[in-house]
Amino acid sequence: MPNFARFLPKRLYARSLIIVIAPMILFQSLVAFVFMERHWQTVTVRLSTAVTRDIAALIDMIETWPSDEDHSQIIRIAQERMLMRIDLLPPDPLPPPGPKPFFSILDQTLSEQITQQINRPFWLDTVGNSNIVEIRIRLEDKVLRVFARRSHTYASNTHIFLLWMAGTSLVLLAIAVAFLRNQIRPILQLAEAAESFGKGRPMPSDFRPRGAEEVRRAGAAFIQMRERIERQIEQRTAMLTGVSHDLRTILTRFKLQLALGGTKPDREALDQDINDMQSMLEGYLAFARGEAAEDPGVFDLATFLAKLVEEGELRKRNLTTSLSGNPEIHVRPNAFSRLLSNLVGNAMRYSKNIEVKASHSRGSLLLIVDDDGPGIPTEKREDVFKPFLRLDTARNLDASGTGLGLSIARDIARSHGGDITLDDSPLGGLRAVVRIPA
Repeated sequence: MPNFARFLPKRLYARSLIIVIAPMILFQSLVAFVFMERHWQTVTVRLSTAVTRDIAALIDMIETWPSDEDHSQIIRIAQERMLMRIDLLPPDPLPPPGPKPFFSILDQTLSEQITQQINRPFWLDTVGNSNIVEIRIRLEDKVLRVFARRSHTYASNTHIFLLWMAGTSLVLLAIAVAFLRNQIRPILQLAEAAESFGKGRPMPSDFRPRGAEEVRRAGAAFIQMRERIERQIEQRTAMLTGVSHDLRTILTRFKLQLALGGTKPDREALDQDINDMQSMLEGYLAFARGEAAEDPGVFDLATFLAKLVEEGELRKRNLTTSLSGNPEIHVRPNAFSRLLSNLVGNAMRYSKNIEVKASHSRGSLLLIVDDDGPGIPTEKREDVFKPFLRLDTARNLDASGTGLGLSIARDIARSHGGDITLDDSPLGGLRAVVRIPA
């Protein structure tokens, strides 16, 4: 069976219009069919039957009173009583059949009635003059030509009913379009607000629950959810900031005590431990904060990629970059810079050759980082995104690290409405793929 779903519109507004229009068209088509089949055809048959009877009566009068050579009285009666104009022509052959009209109901019905009631050779012209129907009937020694009004033989006012149906349908459709647009607008605003929040951008200032009750409830639930998430983020950041501050104080005391006493070898080892602890604290705090408080802005990819090339030269790495599309993207600049720095820095730490490709088109950014390092086993690629996880035998092993580099990078990507995935690189190492709407 064919899949009709792919031909249906995807947007709610278009689908709602179909829900309104389809029953209206179906109902009016049914009414029009019944009207055409029953009323229009029945009235046309009755009118044609009446006109044919009048013509049959005129023929009987002509044949009954042949003494009236000019038939002036019959012509007068036909014109005054039957509203027909008749002529008696010489017995010439009837004209050849003319073209049939597109809607041949009058031609067909009138021909049937003349055949049934008069049963003589005849000729019809229902096309020439739109207001007049010409009928010629061959008698014994003459030809009777009759001009009758089309309205006397045909239900000609049917178009009024059709126009009335079409007019009312257009009025109802206009009302439905305006009403649906007003009802769909709050849903679109809710979708835009949710999308902005998913990308880490401020919610539109004019957003408030409106529309139908169900849409209002969804909007209010979204606002409450957003507020709860923001409170949780603030509480997490405040808690770890306080913990970091307290631990920094203790570490400062350790440094002071080490400076005042102890042998030099002991001080060097303890200094290294303190520096490692301080680095870990900074990493924890950065992960907890997630740069969520930063306002969105414009980030220049071309400038940042040029800095990466310079950094690669300083670290003696073969780093190449490519960029297609608009180099300016709308993100949180500091957070996105950290995301790229974590990914490229991780590649520089474990490989010699790195390729960075960026493509920005149609509101989407695709960034790929390839390297020729040892890579990460397929079954452990999702695990490396877990906070504080450090693999024992892979590129995530770093004596001075905290296991938060990839976690922070994915956290930043998802706060922008995107994600990071890992795959095999054509260079033989690891490929990191970043996709975000920008």
